[in-house]
Formats: sequence, C-alpha cells, structure tokens
Amino acid sequence: MRRMIISLSAIVILSTSCTELQQVASQVMTQQGVSTSIGVDNATGLKEALLVGTTNSVMNLSKTDGFFANQALKILLPEEAQPIIKNIKLVPGGEKLVNDVVLRLNRAAEDAAVEAKPIFVSAIRNMTIKDATNILFGANNAATSYLRNNTYSQLSSAFEPKIATSLDKKLVGNISTTDSWKALANAYNTVANSLVGKASNMKPVSANLTRYVTDKTLNGMFLSLASEEKKIRENPSARVNTILKKVFGQLDAKK
Repeated sequence: MRRMIISLSAIVILSTSCTELQQVASQVMTQQGVSTSIGVDNATGLKEALLVGTTNSVMNLSKTDGFFANQALKILLPEEAQPIIKNIKLVPGGEKLVNDVVLRLNRAAEDAAVEAKPIFVSAIRNMTIKDATNILFGANNAATSYLRNNTYSQLSSAFEPKIATSLDKKLVGNISTTDSWKALANAYNTVANSLVGKASNMKPVSANLTRYVTDKTLNGMFLSLASEEKKIRENPSARVNTILKKVFGQLDAKK
C-alpha cells in the first residue's frame, strides 16, 4: 500500500507541466507515506501562491504611479537632500524643483520594477518541500522573508544598472531624473556657496541617486509582496484556484 501511494505521487508529479515541481519530484521518490502527497500539495500550493503574489506585486509597481501614488512606497528625497527641504524658500523655484525630482525618482523605480520577476521566479522554483512547509505554517510574512533572504543581493546587482539607466531616461517631459536632480542640487548649492548661504551655515549637498533608488525600490517591492502574501493567507477570495484553496485552507482550520 505504501509503495502504491509513492507510485501514485510520482505519477502526479511527473505528469504536471509546472517546471518548478521537477525538483520536488526527485524528493518525493525518496520519501514514504501519505505525508509525501501532502508535502507535494503544500509545496505546489505555496509556489503557486508566490508566483501569483510576485506577479501581482511586479505588475502593480511597474505601472504608472505604482510607487508615486502609493504613500507607503512613494520615494522621497534622500537623507542627504534634507538641507534643501529645510532651506527650500531660499532656492529659486525650489518647491517645483523638489516636486519634479520626487516624481522622476518614482518613475525610475516603476520603470525598473519589472526586472524583479525572473529573479523571484527562479528563487520560488528552487524551494524544497521542507522550505515550502516551513513557510506555509510560518509567520504571515514567512514567504516574503524567505525571498528577501534569498534574492536581495541578486536583485540589488540586477537592479542597480537598470536603475542607473532609468534615472537617465527622459520619463517625464523631456528631462531625466538625473538632470532634474542636478537642477535642484545646483540651484541649492549655488545658494549654499553664496555669502547668504554661508552666513546661514548651509552646506552643499550631493547624493548617490542610483544606490538610493535601488534600495528604496527593493524595499517597496518586499513591502508589496508581504501585502500580497497576507492577502492569500487571510482572504479566501484571494485564492484564485483549487490548489491554493486546498493548501491555504489548512491555515483556516488552525484558527
């Protein structure tokens, strides 16, 4: 009977079209008992949930206003630029220059966000049954934490050149984020270096926009993904297919 259960489990796995289950299949052949089938279902369901969640996150963040219109994710000026905000009234056209830079920072993040999807998908496919089980019955953000721990360095390396390119794109009007920032910084630094600025103890500013926007974009992505994960864990209507309903229904039973 135990051999029959293992054989049936293997047939189910080998017949599926999901690439991410290839690794799971080899593990199932070495396991015994009914728990094998449950483990496979849990791994399949969790992976599908993460594929849905990451796809939704990337899609929402990469569209216009994905960052800019979301107050929790909106990218503001970097810390180095706070002296500009503090002395904005002394900078000619300063408020408009600040608003222009903030808009363009967010447009650059939105433009780059799509780069995350293949990296997330690769990490999801590489999950083992043990990983998936621990995540499924873990904290509400267990999957997000797993992906952050296993993808952040790779995402950062992939994002930084893309962000640099996006900052140089003329995504709003005919001005790039880099040029918009230079206009703001130069306007402020001109005042800071003047007699009035020196008397007011104003200091010139500079900032590594590429590194700053890269970090902010990635942080925004993981916040968005945590929200998607929570939705699937807690809201049955967010479970868009049978396997998600079956697997995450186990969590409902434990409440």
